[in-house]
Amino acid sequence: MAAMKPRTGDGPMEVTKEARSMVMRIPLEGGGRLVVELNVEEATNLGNVLQAAVALVKK
Repeated sequence: MAAMKPRTGDGPMEVTKEARSMVMRIPLEGGGRLVVELNVEEATNLGNVLQAAVALVKK
């Protein structure tokens, strides 16, 4: 029988490097995590979009 782990959204946002991609885990409100697998190009595009979003907030 597998160990039961609590499904909470607590914890940091994290990215781990795997064989051919990066895996990003984002805690969600209400519990659980959003898990996204990205290649280098997708991660770069995401970084650019997030930087643009932060720039909008600072205005």
